[in-house]
Amino acid sequence: MGNRPLDILNDSLNTSVIVRLKGAREFRGVLQGYDVHMNLVLDEAEELKDGEIVRKIGGVVIRGDNVVYVSP
Repeated sequence: MGNRPLDILNDSLNTSVIVRLKGAREFRGVLQGYDVHMNLVLDEAEELKDGEIVRKIGGVVIRGDNVVYVSP
């Protein structure tokens, strides 16, 4: 496991992650890819509210400037 943030994202590829966005929105899904701006591609994504599934989305691209944190 690396020490830099992008190293941690690289180690989390093809695993389930939780992504918190501005506005307290959360998504859980399988991290398929990312770039240097922390734009994320999730597969099998679900929107969460208070830990409960609100809706299933499938594939989604999340813009990096909205990301507060990514939890592997």
